[in-house]
Amino acid sequence: MRLTFIGHATWLLEGYKNVLIDPFITSNPQAQAAGITVESLLDKVDLVVITHGHFDHIENALDFGKRGIPVVGVFEVAEYLRINGATNTVGCNIGGWFEVGGVKMVYTPAVHSSSLIKENGETIYLGNPAGVVVELDGVRVYHTGDTALFGDMALIGELYKPDVMLLPIGSLFTMGIPEAVKAVELVKPKVAIPMHYNTWPPIEANPEVFAQAVAECCSETQVIIVNPGESVEITA
Repeated sequence: MRLTFIGHATWLLEGYKNVLIDPFITSNPQAQAAGITVESLLDKVDLVVITHGHFDHIENALDFGKRGIPVVGVFEVAEYLRINGATNTVGCNIGGWFEVGGVKMVYTPAVHSSSLIKENGETIYLGNPAGVVVELDGVRVYHTGDTALFGDMALIGELYKPDVMLLPIGSLFTMGIPEAVKAVELVKPKVAIPMHYNTWPPIEANPEVFAQAVAECCSETQVIIVNPGESVEITA
């Protein structure tokens, strides 16, 4: 399976199906710098998966959803997208495994918030935030979503045994580096890849510091730093 970092918290997982997680592209400065556009992805994506309703995770969901590409999200997110023109939505919640279009996934808890603030100031509640474990080509990828550290990450590691963990390190809105290192220690993935940092100055972080700290505490985990626009191959 190939993982391509679009930037911020947006990832394209390419295998027997191509899964786009948290489509934030148009206003994403990291995607812009990498030359990635919505148009360059429209014909590649088989399935869109969303962790929560903040603009920097949902901005381009309707670009895909209005073309009939299935969009999966927590029930309130899915309903919001359906009402606004997505033609094939799958509402779910935190719980057990399910399958969409041949792709297995399970939504997991996250400690964050989930809403959309419209231009007129109206705030739309969009359910609970989540993470998601996606299984593709025999590889399990745990995208934590935006989250703080929480102890039950250990259960996610124990139950779902993710091969890859995509986790934020930018602080302010999510875990910072010390918390992210502890999260890796709890989950015990084979590979950890930092995300949600350096998009804007308030969430600046040094991924090399994260990598060094993980190396000191978690010898079973390899940290791979993937820059926006770059890809990494992961095998089962």
